[in-house]
Amino acid sequence: MSQRFNFALLCALILTVGSSLSAQSANPVAVIKTNMGDIEVELFAKSAPKTVANFIGLAEGTIAHKKGGKMVKTPFYDGLTFHRCIPNFMIQGGCPLGTGSGSPGYKFEDEFNYDSLGFDKIMCVDSAGRPHPLAGREVQYAAQAVAKRLKIPNAEFQKRIQEIIAELQKITLKEMMIMRGFKHTPEISMSHKPVRGSLAMANAGPNTNGSQFFLNVVDTAGLTGRHTVFGKVIKGMEVVDAISKTKTAAGDKPVKQVTIKSIRLKKSGHKGGTSKPTSKPTSKPTSKSKPSHR
Repeated sequence: MSQRFNFALLCALILTVGSSLSAQSANPVAVIKTNMGDIEVELFAKSAPKTVANFIGLAEGTIAHKKGGKMVKTPFYDGLTFHRCIPNFMIQGGCPLGTGSGSPGYKFEDEFNYDSLGFDKIMCVDSAGRPHPLAGREVQYAAQAVAKRLKIPNAEFQKRIQEIIAELQKITLKEMMIMRGFKHTPEISMSHKPVRGSLAMANAGPNTNGSQFFLNVVDTAGLTGRHTVFGKVIKGMEVVDAISKTKTAAGDKPVKQVTIKSIRLKKSGHKGGTSKPTSKPTSKPTSKSKPSHR
């Protein structure tokens, strides 16, 4: 049974990352070493402090994770793989089982400021009754919630669909995401959109983050506000592209294993914000391609 994240340890890690930022006036940089080359990622410690603290803690072995039935402190990612690689979409790794179903033995919440993403100003359904492109399948959950609030039985759902649509036209994307179970975190000044080069958490729904992450090969607007973006590639994007194009078998698993040799903080320091991943090309992900763990 999964455990909730150790809150006291997480707070300590956030303070450590924050102190490091104050001293260096820069975001931390991590180096993901793989058997296909190195990838450097700048970590958004201010935009996603819990997520960054978790990533660093697992990478460097300062956070206890489940291994062999007990909680241990060892570099978690060493020897794991990119188990899911999809060209023109993303590469996903960080699963201890290599299947997409593993975890570090705990879960923690998402970090989104929906106002900074503009979700507080966009209605989930327009005046013509069409869902907004960013609404995704979450609009279905909102419709069910509205029907429940209006006490509409399932047998009458289609018959009274116009009533439901009328209510959805009053609901913003922000409200829709909160209804779905995602958390709005106003303390975070800015959240990032998932674009080419983004580093984000894979999940199995709201607040189910653990160890799995993905690196975008293209912009994925449809994942905005669903996966915490906590970094970006600043060097080695050609490695990410190459990994995404590796030959795969069932479940988009590489035929030849793509190994994560290690993930460590870069000790030399980095002046953040000097490199931006290109925002092209773009892709419209389907439910099949949504980064997730089960």
